[in-house]
Amino acid sequence: KPHGDHAVRDIRERKKAEQEIIRLAHYDPLTGLANRRSFNSRLEAEIAAAGRGGKGGQLALMLLDLDRFKEVNDLFGHAAGDAMLQKVAQCASAKLRHGQMLARLGGDEFAIIAPNLPDPQAAGRIAEAVLSAMREENRLSPGGGLVSASIGIALYPLDADEQASLVSHADTALYRAKAEGKDTYRYFEASMGAEARDRRVMEHDLRQAVARGEFRLVYQPQKEISTGRMIGFEALLRWHHPEHGDISPAVFIPVAEDSGAIIQIGEWVLSAACEEAARWKNPLMVAVNVSAVQLHNPNFSRKVHEVLLRSGLAPGRLELEITETALVKDMPRALAALRQIKALGVRVAMDDFGTGYSSLSNLRAFPFDKIKIDGSFIKSVDRNGQVAAIVRAVLGLGRGLGLPVLAEGVETLGELKFLDAEDCEIGQGFYLGRPGPIEAFGELTGVPSEKEDDGAGRSRGGGSILMLEPAAALRSA
Repeated sequence: KPHGDHAVRDIRERKKAEQEIIRLAHYDPLTGLANRRSFNSRLEAEIAAAGRGGKGGQLALMLLDLDRFKEVNDLFGHAAGDAMLQKVAQCASAKLRHGQMLARLGGDEFAIIAPNLPDPQAAGRIAEAVLSAMREENRLSPGGGLVSASIGIALYPLDADEQASLVSHADTALYRAKAEGKDTYRYFEASMGAEARDRRVMEHDLRQAVARGEFRLVYQPQKEISTGRMIGFEALLRWHHPEHGDISPAVFIPVAEDSGAIIQIGEWVLSAACEEAARWKNPLMVAVNVSAVQLHNPNFSRKVHEVLLRSGLAPGRLELEITETALVKDMPRALAALRQIKALGVRVAMDDFGTGYSSLSNLRAFPFDKIKIDGSFIKSVDRNGQVAAIVRAVLGLGRGLGLPVLAEGVETLGELKFLDAEDCEIGQGFYLGRPGPIEAFGELTGVPSEKEDDGAGRSRGGGSILMLEPAAALRSA
């Protein structure tokens, strides 16, 4: 009788594979949370439902971003970073109710969609519950406290009536939370928009500024007070924006630190200063400021070593200036980095002494080469008894520890005379020399400028140089 061949195919494996493809398309494989695609679909659906319903309930969008997450990856590796993300997902999920969604948008960015809230304050209660759960998790973890989170909240229809604006506003609020101390949440406020936009634009411009050659260094003399002998220069960063002109370091440095752009900028400053100093015939010191972000970067000491090798600058001619706040942020890691730097032969100065948290314990914890008294203590030191007492105490401390003390912000002859009488070794400030392009100091560096002096103490191409010899000034006063 007729017969045919029949092929029987087990399609269970194919079905399983299809289900896995669908799962990967909608869920984050690391945390099991909804991914960005699912988040976008859900947010669109919730906005549409809220718009149709007209019940007056609030729809909250919360964007959550981990603070200093990159440091966990850098310090402990990506496996530790992944474990941290999974822990965050568990902490946050545990605080959400039925109908509320937690998604991982990518990296260390998460989002919460909370529909039908009775009032705007309910969103803040959810955010605080999530942050509290994370704090508790950190407290219980060995070596905890490494990572916290910031949350930005935007409400529909109160803050925006369409999806893109709602996301943008939540992002703006998140940015404010980070700027105002981290480990907190902020609601969107209309006034934030322009400020956050300006800051984002500045962040973007800062990232391009090195490549576009918009940065330059100016140099300010540091002199021995009793003799007027030149010790070296502090290299100071200046940014000339193509549209906005000169922008103050007090404005752009905090933005560069918060955004991480300071790593690239700091490397440029270090390289440019070392390469310049290596050209000087007179072996003067060059001092370079180092931010907390740079100091806590695991590659920092290696970068310093590379720059020294590339530039050919003798390590003993480089001095890195570290603020107390940079130390306090993570003392063990900061001290480890400083010891590696000292091992290269580079000198380390404590900058802005007296403005930090625990000066004496910091000085004891690490063998600094110099103390720099903050300029705020030098202002009117010759006329203010309290300020004078503080400066005398710091100078006595320096003598006791065998550390030279440099006074910043010396602006008058009276201040200089006080410091000389109190045996302060080194001074820096407008009275001793204003910051200027290095070409203006050719007589000091031993590198003659292409621009000849006009006979009045000014380089024709540079700014005015005020170069008083301290000892002579004191004797003639």
